[in-house]
Parts: sequence; C-alpha cells; structure tokens
Amino acid sequence: ASCGFVVDRFCVDLSELLGVFVACVLSVVKSQGRKKRSTRMAQPKGLSQSKEALLKSYTKRLKDDMKSMIDNFTEIIKSTRVPLEEEGQVLRPLQVTQDQYEMHVRAANIVRAGESLMKLISDIKQYLILNDFPFVNDSIAQNSQRYCSVQMDCDQRLMSLRDDMAAELYDLEEEYYSSCYK
Repeated sequence: ASCGFVVDRFCVDLSELLGVFVACVLSVVKSQGRKKRSTRMAQPKGLSQSKEALLKSYTKRLKDDMKSMIDNFTEIIKSTRVPLEEEGQVLRPLQVTQDQYEMHVRAANIVRAGESLMKLISDIKQYLILNDFPFVNDSIAQNSQRYCSVQMDCDQRLMSLRDDMAAELYDLEEEYYSSCYK
C-alpha cells in the first residue's frame, strides 16, 4: 500500500511540476505575442490565428508527452509487483520475461517522450528567437547608435590629428623656406 502511495505522490508531483513548466512556457510565448501586438498599429488576422494554432499545438504536444511519461512510469511501477502463485495462468518464467520486455518498451517510451519535450523546448526557443522582431529591431538600433557614436569619435580624432599635422606642416614649411640652407 505504501509503494502505491509513493508512486501516486510521485506522479502527482511530476504532473504539478510539468504543469508549472507548461504555464511558464505558455505565459512567455503569450507575453511575447502581447508585446508584439502592442508595438504594432494593426496586426493581420491570419498571423494571430496561426500563433494561436501554434500555441495550441505546443500545449497539446506538451500534455501528450507529460501524460505518456507519467503513464509509462506508473505502469513500470505496477509491473514490478510480484504476483502471487494463484494469480494469472501464465507460467512464472514466461511472465517475468514478458514483464521485462514490457519495462524495456515503457522505458523507451519515457525516453522518447523526454526527447520530444526537449525538442518542444528547442522549438519554443527557436520560435521566440526568430519571431521576436521588436527585440531584434531594438538590438539593431542600439548597435547602430553605438557604431555611429564610435564613428563620430573616430571622425573627431581624425579631424584633430589632421589639424595638428597641418599646424606642424605649416611650421616645417616656415622653417624650410626661411632657412639659409635651401
């Protein structure tokens, strides 16, 4: 009974953790959408619908992968119990082999779901990076301003150097033309 409680508690904790993760990811994606909408005057309707469809797709993938991980983990734990002699009609060595293969398949399913979650995170990051145009535009504007200030600083230094060289050249010409050795 205590093993079942531990498994149930673990599954609940895992569900809550993944639920918090889902909420965080979706809030970030939605806030990006709100920022973009507030910076634009008018937004095409099709783009908004495609964003919503993409968010729903991400949510569905996330929930499906979470459910797959939890279900497979629960079934692995359930299959670890030792059956009583009168349970089942399958021979014990055959049952052990069957349980072993089932655990391998379920472990592979958990790994697949984990990889799918990692791919989902990668897709969300890529979506945020590629579709965060206000951030990219701000970054470009900041770099442009910085490079303009560097250019102005270099221009001022070159002008100062030119003026110094002109003054020195004038002094050298004065000295040369007033010299008796010319």
